Amino acid sequence: MRRVGMRGTRVIGLALLGAVLGFGLVVPLLTGDPMRQDLSATLLPPGAPGHLLGTDHLGRSMLARLAHATRLSLGLAAATALCAAVPGLLLGLLAAWRRGWVERVLVGLADGVMALPGLLLVLIFAAFAPGDFLPLYLGLSLAFWVEYFRLTRSVAGSVFARPQAEAARLLGLGPWHLLRHHLLPELGPMLLTLLGFSAAAAVTALSALAFVGIGLRPPTPEWGSMMTELLPYYEEAPWHVLMPGLLLAASVLGLQLAAGGRGT
Repeated sequence: MRRVGMRGTRVIGLALLGAVLGFGLVVPLLTGDPMRQDLSATLLPPGAPGHLLGTDHLGRSMLARLAHATRLSLGLAAATALCAAVPGLLLGLLAAWRRGWVERVLVGLADGVMALPGLLLVLIFAAFAPGDFLPLYLGLSLAFWVEYFRLTRSVAGSVFARPQAEAARLLGLGPWHLLRHHLLPELGPMLLTLLGFSAAAAVTALSALAFVGIGLRPPTPEWGSMMTELLPYYEEAPWHVLMPGLLLAASVLGLQLAAGGRGT
């Protein structure tokens, strides 16, 4: 019963995430320029003629901006998670395989990164190019790779110490055999789960950074920057502020439900 419940949770998460992804991929093909302003039609409510979700304080289409923001926010979150996963996985394998001083150096490096707040790392990178894409996801990737390193090192160290792995080594089978037949079946589901949770953390962090002034700069459509821009008009147009937040919440919930249902 528990497996059925977890699978159902995963299906709900994938469906929710798929709906948000579909919105971000399909709707931009059908809408106009998200930067186009019409100051004669500002803060129109949802359902207004020609504007399904209304307009913002500069007369820009909320539908177009939300769709482009969805594609941008989820794309940056995916890039952040992958950029963190690759070095974390490779360094974790290196530490578990070589052991000795190599492992001690890598563990010390990971501990040093963990000692720094993730926001500080983003601030350091953002100082070189404020408001650009690259510093944001590089800073977050640098903060997130440690989790992949620690997971890979722990699981790989345990797998490589098993009698089956030792026997494979004595038979002359190479590292690829150990990875494919011994490590990946056990590590793979855990890495996919961690990818989902780190992508959810990344999309939340990217939106939150806009509130402290180091996220993507307007007029680039991004969930956090949209909420920041529209917050002064909350009393006049509350739905305009809530719509980016709802998409953010749906994405994070979908990622967490899908990741939490893996391996069951």
